[in-house]
Amino acid sequence: MISERRQLINVAYRLLGSLSEAEDAVQESYARWYALPARDREAIESPGAWLTTVTSRICLNLLGSARVRRESYVGDWIPEPLPGDNETPDPADRVTLDESVGMAFLVVLESMTPAERVAFILHDVFRYPFADVAEVLGRTPAACRQLASSARRRIRAAREPATPRGRQAAVVRAFKAAWEAQDIDALVGLLDTGATATADGGGLATTFLEPIVGGEQIARAWIEIARRAVGTMTFVEHPVNGQPGVVAQQDGVTATVFAFDVAGDKIKHIWVVRNPEKLRAWVAGPSG
Repeated sequence: MISERRQLINVAYRLLGSLSEAEDAVQESYARWYALPARDREAIESPGAWLTTVTSRICLNLLGSARVRRESYVGDWIPEPLPGDNETPDPADRVTLDESVGMAFLVVLESMTPAERVAFILHDVFRYPFADVAEVLGRTPAACRQLASSARRRIRAAREPATPRGRQAAVVRAFKAAWEAQDIDALVGLLDTGATATADGGGLATTFLEPIVGGEQIARAWIEIARRAVGTMTFVEHPVNGQPGVVAQQDGVTATVFAFDVAGDKIKHIWVVRNPEKLRAWVAGPSG
């Protein structure tokens, strides 16, 4: 059932924004499968569909409790970043990367209710019929259709016109070069005037707790980061959730992951993940 497991991890990660929680949810669904009497398992026509339903229900419950947990989270909660590229296999071969795991997309998902998120991911991303979604959510197919429609409006409202991947990479590369050169004017030129930088240390790593708003303010903060990093950190270009990104390595180990939202020729948002619990997939340190 390896192929089903890979599909379940793909679904659960998009639902939860956390690879470790996704793996736990899938493990729990398999535990429930094997806990069934053999006769009951044999009566199930599609084990994959059964596992998807159970995994999605587990994720729905986790999403509800996650909202409570995140109220006491130190600083902002950012989805767990994944190393990998759309054009090459994911190193862990666990999550297929596409737009629906881009950091900007995952952040919008965080603004949805658990039911909206489940309905949208299952139907719009994985193309499950609303009858199946209804079974997961315990609602009518018509109600699930409304939930997905509401989620779709949130996505459309937040979505910027698509920037070609090559252009995104060029902007991120220029930002990294200006950052390392401590060229504040070049940094300001690459940042949207209303850009925002958000960091996630989870209380386990030092970082700024409140979002930094404004291109000039971000540029000044990044110059300070560069000054402190001299001689201790190496900055490497590396895909983050299938999009151009940068990682900071200390002794070859990833200490910080920087994800970017690029619109046109400007950076609109930077997400900084330093919580070590969210960097386990990066522990070996990606090569540049």
